[in-house]
This record gives sequence, C-alpha cells and structure tokens, in this order.
Amino acid sequence: MSTRVAGHGPLVLDDVSKRIVELLQADGRRAYASIGKAVGLSEAAVRQRVQRLLDAGVMQIVAVTDPMQLGFARQAMIGVRCAGDMRPVAEALAAMPEVDYVVLTAGSFDLLVEVVCADEEHLITLLNEQIRTLPGVSTTETFVYLKLHGQRYDWGTR
Repeated sequence: MSTRVAGHGPLVLDDVSKRIVELLQADGRRAYASIGKAVGLSEAAVRQRVQRLLDAGVMQIVAVTDPMQLGFARQAMIGVRCAGDMRPVAEALAAMPEVDYVVLTAGSFDLLVEVVCADEEHLITLLNEQIRTLPGVSTTETFVYLKLHGQRYDWGTR
C-alpha cells in the first residue's frame, strides 16, 4: 500500500506501519505505549508514525457511530446518472451534510452516493429538492437500506 504525500514521493507502508494501522482499526483509542509494545517500537516512534500516516491521508482516527442509535432512521444508496462531467456533481453531493460518501463509478451509474436521513420525509426532501435539482443530474435510483447486516473497517493492510 502506498500513497503520495504533497510534495514528496510515495509513502510506502512497511509491516510495522501496517500493524499499527490494524491495531488502531481494532481500537482507535489504544495507547501509543501499548501499540509500541505490540510492534516493538517506543511510544514516541509510534506517535511519529501515526502522525505521518495521518498527515499523508492514509488513515483518519474517528468515532464510528450507529446512525439508528442517533435518530437517523433512513439510510440509502443513490445511483446517479449525469449529463456531462460528473465531477462537479460529485463535489456538490459530497458537500451535503446527509452524504456519507460519493463514489465515481464505471457502471450503469456515474456516481454512487450513500446518505443518512432522519426519516422518509427527510430522504424525499433531499432527493427532490437537493440532489435531483443539481445541474448535471439526469436520473437517480434510490436503494433504501432495510437493515445493515455487517460493516467492517479492518481492511486495507493485507
């Protein structure tokens, strides 16, 4: 796995950095001293590596929430077809607070957009007043989530 740091060459992750990422994926609050013991580095060395990974955009350390527990009862994936350049549409969608992520695709949709809404009325308003009215959006297809059966965050280091 590699990524590019602004103004620098690619950042190549060695096995120790990958292990640090895996440990933080399992528990983002794990102490650097504990991680250091697990990977054979000092606490300071772990802190430096983590900061380098954060600065390079390789990872983020965030709290992952359950939208249902926070009162957001409606999640959906929206397939979007665009007329013309899809990038401005993707940027506009990504700026919306209800949008979790936007993916440019090479399939029957130009974009896939995951949204989290308070309820069905919120989803309808988002679709009709914000998404479908964007310049460049030609059609949408909405896939309402019935139940999130599994979600993982431990990929990417193997």
